[in-house]
Order: sequence, then structure tokens, then C-alpha cells
Amino acid sequence: MSMAPGYTGSFTDESWLACPGAHLFPSFLFLFLFSFSFFFFFRISGDDQLMIYIVRHGQTENNKAHVLQGRSDVPLNAEGIKQAKALRDRFANEGIRLDLVFTSPLIRAIQTADILTGNSNVYKILDERLIEMDYGPYEGMDLLNPAPEVKTFFSDFAHNPAPKGMEPLSDVVARLGSFLDDIKAEAQHKNVLISTHAIAMKGALEYLTPDSEGSYWSKYIGNCAVYAATISADGHILVPYEW
Repeated sequence: MSMAPGYTGSFTDESWLACPGAHLFPSFLFLFLFSFSFFFFFRISGDDQLMIYIVRHGQTENNKAHVLQGRSDVPLNAEGIKQAKALRDRFANEGIRLDLVFTSPLIRAIQTADILTGNSNVYKILDERLIEMDYGPYEGMDLLNPAPEVKTFFSDFAHNPAPKGMEPLSDVVARLGSFLDDIKAEAQHKNVLISTHAIAMKGALEYLTPDSEGSYWSKYIGNCAVYAATISADGHILVPYEW
């Protein structure tokens, strides 16, 4: 074993204390052990420090024009890119490192996820269950002049059924719930980003908030809005909150 310069004894006696700088060894040892313990507690054992961030994509031209946008594959516009970059900066300023990303297969959600993770090599997984609600024959409708049956539906999502041809809200909740249940094991010990859409996001929030009683359906969720939920030590995703 290599010893300090000029030392010829062993650690079984106390002569090593005469080595240059030996008086600093206890301090260095304490700092090393403290730093390791701090990292271990907050990064591995401290599951309450690890989160799932559910994000709505940035703005598109359809959003700007008040067009009902479900499965249409429309990219972000300049404002949407700006919104995503602002959110990326917020994550950075908060010291949040994203470890795993799930995204809807639609381009606006993928672009948002790509901007939020920057040039990092974060693993991204596309999942069809994160896609926006299927509006059927109402896709592309002018939201400033909606069809009467759509207007009725929008006036009270929780109690008025979706018009014929639209995906029922119960189906949206079911597929988002299935997704969230499936990722629990993989999400443990990680900060997870979910890049999705307004109604799909509300479906996830409804699933994670059993007492909501449909309150999220009528809540406005803007472009690049974020909800966060703690991942508990046993892998459960707790009730989310607006971040």
C-alpha cells in the first residue's frame, strides 16, 4: 500500500499522524461521508424529492386560430417554441434534471419534449395513450362558432355526454390511467416528464385525483402548463398540483 511521502510505519501505530497533512484527514473523511450520505438520501432514498411533471404542449397555429385540435398533427408555432424554451429555463433554474420522458406521438408534443430536454440524451418513449382526445367529425371546428351539441358538451363536461363520434371522457381517463399504472415501476427514483395535450392531461389529473368529481374537465389548462405529482417510496403517484 502506498503511504504518505516519508512515512515508513503502518496504520497499526500512531506514527502516521506525523505525516504531512495528516491532521486534515479526519476533516476530509467527514466531508466525504457527509456528501455521500446527502446525495444518497436525496437522490435514492428521498423519493419525495422525485416527481412526475405532466406538461401540455406549446402553442400551435390551430390553438392561435381557436380551431378544435385533437388528432391533427400540427407543429408548434413560434410562440409555442418560445413557451417551451421558457419552461425549459424554469426547470433549469429550479435545478430539475429530467431522467425519463414519455410523449404523445403527435409532433407538437414531441417538439415540446425535445425542447424541454435540450441536447441531453434523456430516453424518450412515445406512447399512443398520451394522444389527444378523438373529436371525430368535429375535428377542425371553429371554437368561436361551435356546433350546438358541442357547445352543450363544453358547457358542462362532467354531466353532459360527448356528442356522437367523439371519444367519451371515460375512455380518456381509462387510457391515461392505464398508462400511469404501467409506468409506476419505471418512474421510481426518477424525475419523469410526460408531454401531452389538454384533454388527455385532464384525464390523467382526473385519474390521479379520485375526489375531483370531474372538476378538471372545465378547468383551463394553457399551453405549456405543468402539473406535478410526487412519486412515493412504494411507487405510487400522489395527487398532482399545479406547478
